[in-house]
Amino acid sequence: MSGDSDCTRTSPSAGSPSDNEFLPDRPKYVCSLSPDLITKAREELQEKPEWRLRDVQALRDMVCKDYPSLGTCLDDAFLLRFLRARKFDYDRALQLLVNYHTCRRSWPEVFNNLKPSAIKPVLESGFVTVLPCLDPEGRHVVCIRPDRWTPSNYPITENIRAIYLTLEKLIQSEETQVNGIVILADYKGVSLSKASHFGPFVAKKVIGILQDGFPIRIKAVNIINEPRIFKGIFAIIKPFLKEKIANRFFLHGCDLNSLHQNIPPVILPEEYGGTSGKLDISAWNELLLASEEDFLHDFSQLVLPCESSPHDMLVSGDADEKQCDDSLRGMKPQLYYCY
Repeated sequence: MSGDSDCTRTSPSAGSPSDNEFLPDRPKYVCSLSPDLITKAREELQEKPEWRLRDVQALRDMVCKDYPSLGTCLDDAFLLRFLRARKFDYDRALQLLVNYHTCRRSWPEVFNNLKPSAIKPVLESGFVTVLPCLDPEGRHVVCIRPDRWTPSNYPITENIRAIYLTLEKLIQSEETQVNGIVILADYKGVSLSKASHFGPFVAKKVIGILQDGFPIRIKAVNIINEPRIFKGIFAIIKPFLKEKIANRFFLHGCDLNSLHQNIPPVILPEEYGGTSGKLDISAWNELLLASEEDFLHDFSQLVLPCESSPHDMLVSGDADEKQCDDSLRGMKPQLYYCY
């Protein structure tokens, strides 16, 4: 994504040729969707190809009118992500876009110096990767393995940074914008000490980003090899989940047959009873690390203002840390019980 974020330069009055000389040259949007996906987008996302650019311009005008200092990229392709994620509802797409920036502003530990090379140790650990094959619905499968994380090596926020960059890379694809993604989380070996790092404060932040602050459609979350302690972890997460998302969680335990009902063995690695060979993290790591310059350029377009008003903050970025700490203390006995 690229383009000037100054709204005052994007909406000149009609018939002002002298002004047009100063307009930034925005990349011209070219649809890369197949005919089948164009039909799917029309049926599921209310996306009409003949109205697509009109809808993008309408969202751009709303940003310039209501949030002129948001500091966002205004390219067609970038704004289209938010429209698709909210089924071309202008108001909801605008809210999602503002939330996207609010989340980035409100958690500097995650978003400062955010680039692939900065999270290389997380990638090399295999904490998060993307399976090489798509599922039958054309969706990428994001594989998360918390047992690969050693808390003494780096804080939990580094894992969140790696997941965020993975999602940013995936959402660049128009196919992913339409089809969404599937998550496969393997909780084998997750101990009480690791679970204690994922308290209500972190949970609220992460869920807030995934549900309301990022333009991606999460179609299913498959949990496998979850220990008894996961009941405690899920008890922390569930209050922050919307019902629609909560209903997309599938707990399989150690039952690979149950997992295979949701994700076919042909795209799964041997570790999960699949037939696609050993799980290989190198291909995804190389792809993400090779995108360093792209990320630096893309994120440079997202200039966050130094000051904001409550009107700008559609998602509360500053959760009450004391309240969250109190909640965590209340949850710890439950974690110990489940463990």
